[in-house]
Amino acid sequence: MTSVPAASTMVHARAPGKINVFLKVGSLLDDGYHDVAIAYQAVSLCEDVRAFQADDFSVSVTGAVDLSRVPTDGSNIAIKAARLLARRTGYRGGARLEIEKHVPVTGGMGGGSADAAATLLACDALWGTAISREEMLSLAAELGADVPFALTGGTAIGTGRGDQLSPALAKGQFQWVLALSDEGLSTPAVYTALDEHRQQYAQDIFPAEVAPSVDSDVLQALRAGDPHMLAEALHNDLQAPALKMAPSLAGVIELGEKNGALAGIVSGSGPTVAFLAADLDSALELQIALSAAQMNVVRATGPVHGARIITD
Repeated sequence: MTSVPAASTMVHARAPGKINVFLKVGSLLDDGYHDVAIAYQAVSLCEDVRAFQADDFSVSVTGAVDLSRVPTDGSNIAIKAARLLARRTGYRGGARLEIEKHVPVTGGMGGGSADAAATLLACDALWGTAISREEMLSLAAELGADVPFALTGGTAIGTGRGDQLSPALAKGQFQWVLALSDEGLSTPAVYTALDEHRQQYAQDIFPAEVAPSVDSDVLQALRAGDPHMLAEALHNDLQAPALKMAPSLAGVIELGEKNGALAGIVSGSGPTVAFLAADLDSALELQIALSAAQMNVVRATGPVHGARIITD
């Protein structure tokens, strides 16, 4: 996370989307969130936010992804981020925000969280409010469980709601091919489906006093920079309810694995499917094969840096 002195007219910030290479869901907390254990990896699909000086707050959105579900009123998370920063710092002006989206919308890859993180960084620099790293991470956590990770980037373990972060050692680069879907899946709806399934089958997976944790083989694979080891360790508790809500995803995973992916996993709450490839050549071959099957796919690498200022 980087900052610059106050700028007079515009600041451009960029923040990454993410893949959850591991996600275990524990008990429902009092605040409505779940106790989770996540291994996050920031990837090279990023969101760009340009913040301009203004008297009020507004947002416009462009990008190659489906924007039909992105609000441009006060419910947009970037507007919420700018207003929260202004409120906390006593800043009396506003910001005109222009967002260029590259992360799928409601795709389980944290695009909205990246918008919020980039907005916090851009507005802090634009306004010269110069808040500390700790203050910014605290504001990020208020905006959403994934926003702190969009600020820090890299590879990290998230616990609690996912916003209590500790860095994880990761060697080298991992090659991902992402199969995008035209349909979005609501994160709260997927979590609710998981809860209902567990209630129906009386699965008391995590008693309140037992917190979920990331498996040691995930950490070992990341440290080794070994995609084959990581493919064996990929896990997502939300995958089963996501597949139940969007059954076609099972066929997507099967097709990717038949065409050379080491493994496929639903990213977060879906419906994006992330395929891990052995190397760049394998990723390119997989991308071509899935594209030939009329699927919308993009390649990405990880880990990458968190939110940062871009000098245009």
